Amino acid sequence: MTPDIAQLTRDVETAQQRLAEALRQLPPEPVADYEFRAAGSGAAVRLTQLFGAKSDLIIIHNMGRKCSYCTMWADGFAGVYKHLADRCAFVLSTPDAPDVALAFASARHWPFPVVSVQGTTFSKDMGFESAKGGVLPGASGFHKGADGAVVRTRRSQQFGPGDPYCAVWPLLDLLKDGQGGWEPKFQY
Repeated sequence: MTPDIAQLTRDVETAQQRLAEALRQLPPEPVADYEFRAAGSGAAVRLTQLFGAKSDLIIIHNMGRKCSYCTMWADGFAGVYKHLADRCAFVLSTPDAPDVALAFASARHWPFPVVSVQGTTFSKDMGFESAKGGVLPGASGFHKGADGAVVRTRRSQQFGPGDPYCAVWPLLDLLKDGQGGWEPKFQY
């Protein structure tokens, strides 16, 4: 029996809409004004400064230059950065030292700001640290109120093969064997 692909597609779309609405109903989490280091200069930059003139901010929790998956995601975000930046501030955080972060981001031609979370509790406090202390990938949305208080509005730890944040996965699913064991590389 052949599955009804059109009905399955509608079911998935409906479930995604229901999930998005349920996530919007979650209460915001108050967040401290963390201090990071700007990629390159190492200058101190506070979470509240990352918003710039925007009231909303997306932070990508990246595992750093050692992770080819995180690199592929960031490469993809580079392509949509202008669109995102029209709506909100967008920053990539990395556990790499500021000088390493700048060199890697520059080599990849990433147009968005990058901050180092090295030496902070930010990743752990946001739930993006493994039991062994390593940084985990994901994304967080933040909102800064008129009073300057910051809350986290949502988070996603769905970064991995098949996630909704990378166009590569659904495109590979169009192939006969899907991903077929493929993994991203730093260079091709």
